[in-house]
Amino acid sequence: MTRRILLHVGTPKTGTSYLQDVLFRNQERLAEAGIAYPGDRFDAHFLAALDLMRLPWGGLEHEAIGAWDRLAEAATDAAGPTTVVISHEILARAGKAHVERALTSLGRDEGAEIHVLVSARDLTRQIPAEWQENVKHRATLSYRAFLDQITDPARAGRIGSWFWGVQELPDILQRWAGDLPPEQVHVVTVPPPGSAPGLLWDRFIEAFGLTGIDLDLGNDRSNPSLGVPETALIRRINQSMNATLAPPDYRPLVRELLAHQTLSQRRDSARLSLPPDLHPWVRDREASWVEAIAERGYRVVGDLDELRGVERSPHVYPAHWADPDRPAEDEVADAALDAIGRLLLEATGNRHEIDRLHHELHEARQELERAYLRPTYKAREKAVRALEGSAPGRSALRGYRWVRRR
Repeated sequence: MTRRILLHVGTPKTGTSYLQDVLFRNQERLAEAGIAYPGDRFDAHFLAALDLMRLPWGGLEHEAIGAWDRLAEAATDAAGPTTVVISHEILARAGKAHVERALTSLGRDEGAEIHVLVSARDLTRQIPAEWQENVKHRATLSYRAFLDQITDPARAGRIGSWFWGVQELPDILQRWAGDLPPEQVHVVTVPPPGSAPGLLWDRFIEAFGLTGIDLDLGNDRSNPSLGVPETALIRRINQSMNATLAPPDYRPLVRELLAHQTLSQRRDSARLSLPPDLHPWVRDREASWVEAIAERGYRVVGDLDELRGVERSPHVYPAHWADPDRPAEDEVADAALDAIGRLLLEATGNRHEIDRLHHELHEARQELERAYLRPTYKAREKAVRALEGSAPGRSALRGYRWVRRR
């Protein structure tokens, strides 16, 4: 039977974190339905993508060495299920040489049926979302500086190069789909704001052939978004603390505790959006993408016109644009109070835990001291010292300890 490889290669900020969490949690149920999602840890596909492209990623690239070959070996295991799903959004960044290596290692030349899937969202939402994601990864550049870099035709800078590498849909599809039949290339569109809850997941189910499988959907692991004042606050924290707060501490404290668990819960703030002066430029680019995808005849799950975000903006985006480089200071202060409150609660919980551990340690020390004072302990200690002083004694001790372990 022909092996089918469903290769989901992007894009970021299109529900990918939740999709991957559901796939990983349901590995056994999927296997029962003949579908494999290989990997012994949640981030196995992320590490494989880093390895495939040799991407530097804060030291994780060293941990990723060999991860792609391990993933490909599991995907092509003859004894495994005949349908295999591989998914990570940064695969969108892969160059032609990386794509060639990936498809070859996944058995393209041995007859495997390769399907490429791309989940896509309109540029109108992707541009501010990508800047915010940069801020949540310690970036300090202003929104306007970010926009200037991604609208620079040369795309010479790190920001512009990365953004278009993972967002320019026709190019991503051309690199990954190559000469695949159009029916083996799938574009899943992200519904616009205000759509029915669960619609994107329904589209993923259709695209990946998960219909009829009873899956544990768990909690939504989606990457939550921040409003204008909240993003401005995180950026100011970066400017103030990057030099002193080490990266291993930044992620749990700033990105997870403050951004994801605290500030993302503030729903009444102005949402990040495109500045009006960029609407014509984005509208033209979105229209060209829709036309290019339609001409190639790829299978679309959803509606291609959902990629025309600017045209929908009068209905779903605010009439008055909020500039994150000049936020309302009272709103930033309110967000900062929430952040300080959460940090105080976290510090209080840590302090109580430290006090508890100190108490346990004190009790353990007292128990040890009492044990040292017992006559039997001193006799055993003296006997051990005597035995360690000779070869036969040491041999006897080894035998005794072996028996005790047994």
